[in-house]
Amino acid sequence: MIALGNRSLFPSLRYPIYLNHAAISPPSQAVQQAVQVYMADFAARGTGAYVHWDQQRERLREKVARLIGARPEEIAWVQSTGTGLLFVALCVDWKPGDRVVLFQGEFPANITPWQRAAAMCSLELMWLHPSDRVLENLESALRRGARLVAVSAVQFQTGLRMPIEAMGALCRRFGAMLAIDGIQACGAVPFDVEGSGADFMACGSHKWLMGPMGAGFLYVRRERVPELRPWIAGWRSHEEPYRFLFEGAGHLRYDRPLRKEASFFELGTQADAGYAGLEAALDPLLELGVDAVYRHINRYLDELEPEMKRLGFRSARPTDPESRSGMLSMLPPDGVVLSELVSRLDAEGIAVSMPDGYLRFSPQWPNSLDEIPHLLEKLGKLNKR
Repeated sequence: MIALGNRSLFPSLRYPIYLNHAAISPPSQAVQQAVQVYMADFAARGTGAYVHWDQQRERLREKVARLIGARPEEIAWVQSTGTGLLFVALCVDWKPGDRVVLFQGEFPANITPWQRAAAMCSLELMWLHPSDRVLENLESALRRGARLVAVSAVQFQTGLRMPIEAMGALCRRFGAMLAIDGIQACGAVPFDVEGSGADFMACGSHKWLMGPMGAGFLYVRRERVPELRPWIAGWRSHEEPYRFLFEGAGHLRYDRPLRKEASFFELGTQADAGYAGLEAALDPLLELGVDAVYRHINRYLDELEPEMKRLGFRSARPTDPESRSGMLSMLPPDGVVLSELVSRLDAEGIAVSMPDGYLRFSPQWPNSLDEIPHLLEKLGKLNKR
């Protein structure tokens, strides 16, 4: 049954309370079955199954586009968030001395690609802090000639939701590009990539989208594709890449043009079983609607946060609702060793995580508010040890 607060699609999950969707989501029964169907089809038909699953990826492309407010031709399949951002970083038509804005506290997947591009293309990296003055500081950097801004839609450790639309408007005003790490937003936070002004966004599927690892996607705004220099390409990057395989002699050519859409980043054979699973993961999100999922998650966190404060934890959750995401991150009371607390919670069947020194709770649509009293009871007992 697909309903907010109902985890009947997760009968294999051994944790009574799973609050770690910002790290890795457990696959639902439907996701597991979709991957098994994919494998069984290839086991039965071999090459004969290929066309069917190639068509499945195109159907999925439309669903991903609908989820984030994009066009299907603006979606490319990539292995992970970091892979997608690296492809962009290495294919922008850089000039020596171009400036890239990065933010302190980012997950490394949105730092390393730009560092590599800076080393290869003699770029200057400009570092900002995701503070209350973020728009003022960003405008200052853009006035100094920054050409691209790279930022996470949601910061992974604190859950701070960045003002992406305002940042996108500033980038457009100054003629800069905006690249987004979307993995902590997509599936938990309402997000319209077209309206955000983003030029690029990369996202894996194993967190809030609740899909398999290795089945990510990259959004490239249609108008930006001609501006990229396709240093990274493979045999499937070309137009009509399959003709020589299925239409007989005379079609094996090496001069076919590269596709003029985001999918030129699809270089070759991919882990398509993961995309079969991703489609099964997206169907509940599309049925429930991300707006409803976001409200459900924040009702959960609204109940949990004050009780955690009473236990002595200090909240990093923004007071401004517009800056909130799907996470509640807390600093522990003095004397509490966070790694020991997380380990004890795990032993009690409660899954959380501790990125960068925060105790992080990240529920998703299957989590029920009925879990909270049990969670608080366990935390209260463990906190006294």
